[in-house]
Amino acid sequence: MKALLCKSWGDPETLVLEETATPAPGDHQVLVRVHAAGVNFPDTLIIRNLYQFKPELPFSPGGECAGVVEAVGAKVGHLKAGDRVIAFTGWGSFAEFVLADAKALMPLPAGLDDETAAAFVMTYGTSYHALADRAALQPGETLLVLGAAGGVGLAAVEIGKALGARVIAAASSADKLATCREHGADELIDYSREDLRDRLKALTGGRGVDVVYDPVGGAYTEAALRSCAWRGRLLVVGFANGDIPRLPANLALLKGCSIVGVFWGDYTQREPERAQRDLETLLSWMQQGRIRPHIGRRYPLERGGDAIRALMNREVVGKVVVTIAQADRPAGASR
Repeated sequence: MKALLCKSWGDPETLVLEETATPAPGDHQVLVRVHAAGVNFPDTLIIRNLYQFKPELPFSPGGECAGVVEAVGAKVGHLKAGDRVIAFTGWGSFAEFVLADAKALMPLPAGLDDETAAAFVMTYGTSYHALADRAALQPGETLLVLGAAGGVGLAAVEIGKALGARVIAAASSADKLATCREHGADELIDYSREDLRDRLKALTGGRGVDVVYDPVGGAYTEAALRSCAWRGRLLVVGFANGDIPRLPANLALLKGCSIVGVFWGDYTQREPERAQRDLETLLSWMQQGRIRPHIGRRYPLERGGDAIRALMNREVVGKVVVTIAQADRPAGASR
């Protein structure tokens, strides 16, 4: 099989496309023929040995995919060859085939194409866990989404609206904010030319926001924390800015607010039943048209490094997807 390999720690340009042996599933594993794989922020870290999980070299990046079951292990009873599935793999999906634990797969609903499915699991799973579980976002509350035009950001905008919140989207350009508006944002902040705190004060009448969804980090985190309302919740989702902020602890005391960590990957391992129910809820919302992943760019497997670079450079609105052409399936087709 062909696989895009990380053979030494480094930037996306060091990834190489090679022929490698197709793996065989263990007793509780499933071999998936990959049709499309999502590109996510952890992919930018894992190839540089900067992520919480550190696979042995060589490996393929790609933490989620959609495709068809090729083979199942001896103790897998609920899946069979030919089933269409979504898989959360952690890494390995930038390849023609990937092994996944049988518990990390879910059936791909009829009518959902491979590319949309591949753009769904990590971003929407993370954002739903953050907003519905960690923040307990309530109807009528005000939600601020930083980095709102990114994959997890747009998912948070849509999920916030589905949960009944007033959503304020903050991003770095008018074009990005226009997409946020299309996905349901009520108010927009262009923090490349507007002061975040001043704008939030005006939009909330000085009250502040109930929940901050922050996948960005950097200087905006403290500004957002200072804009929290009484009993507000700041969700620490990630640090796409590259800078982990050091926050004044007295702000949490003075505002009676909470700083809440969001680690969806570990949540899926520690509480798999709840994580599965979350995804089932999200899939039903997608079928109802309440949420819809926005795919900003598509790249073939051999350009998977370019896909990761585009994400690192914040060049993409929404999700980036890598498509894997199969001998019996033209690129871009779905079954």
